[in-house]
Amino acid sequence: MRIHTLDLRFIGLPGLIASFLVESGGEYALIETGPGSTLETLRAAVRHAGVDEAAIKKVFVTHIHLDHAGAAGWFAQQGAVIYCHPNAARHLIDPSKLIESARMVYGAQMDALWGDMLPAPADKVIALKDNERVTLGQVEVIAWDTPGHARHHHAFVIGDVCFAGDVAGMRLEGSRYLSVTAAPPQFDPVAYVQSIDRLAAAGFKTLYLTHFGAVEDVAWHLATYRQRVTEVYERVAAGCKEGISVEENRQRYAAAEHQIAIAAGVSEELWLKGEDANVTSMCADGVRLYCEKGR
Repeated sequence: MRIHTLDLRFIGLPGLIASFLVESGGEYALIETGPGSTLETLRAAVRHAGVDEAAIKKVFVTHIHLDHAGAAGWFAQQGAVIYCHPNAARHLIDPSKLIESARMVYGAQMDALWGDMLPAPADKVIALKDNERVTLGQVEVIAWDTPGHARHHHAFVIGDVCFAGDVAGMRLEGSRYLSVTAAPPQFDPVAYVQSIDRLAAAGFKTLYLTHFGAVEDVAWHLATYRQRVTEVYERVAAGCKEGISVEENRQRYAAAEHQIAIAAGVSEELWLKGEDANVTSMCADGVRLYCEKGR
């Protein structure tokens, strides 16, 4: 098996969003497609890896947020089968509600940031249950139900390798700062920790993060990320008890994360780059929403 990390150069920057080209026994698959706005970059990266796009017959998306699955419909329309979580399938077939929701958040920036999300033909979308397997050449791709970031989230396991989507967070340029991916509306710290514990118990050799790339110090990464998820939840929960405003919550969240990142050796430039991939104000909203639901 060979794994190619394809840099989609989201908003023109390297190292923010990855897609993974997996080849085994003469078969090719993509894990994650990135947004529609980077489709042409993805297609060029596939060709640069020496692979004909038409040879990609299987596409796996960890969840249907636009930075992970926005281009999935295009591949489905070319004949590839899209594998996803059962709760994600309907949004790939009819992405209109997803697009409408995103447009409310991003407004005039929507098209530039995310591009088009084309509908996938229903017969090209296959929902996988927990532990279901798909043969790819000489290996099997196993779907793991891993909620916490989203209820419709899968990690994909191949042997001692795990493609973690967002359930193992964001880590840019190999830094020691792990940013919690907590965009609304489905952040759930209890489910998140359980999913992280499941990954940690498996003893994977390598994690592949959509944001961004291969992680080899897996035990440290997952143990630290588990602490980070709990930390951001407890911080926001405390603010909610104080009755702070939405804007104050966002400001406190950003200030705390900035301080943690700088203490971990992150440069100001890398911090700002991270904000382009995992905006702290949006994460603050995601954690606050969970707290306000009283769970």
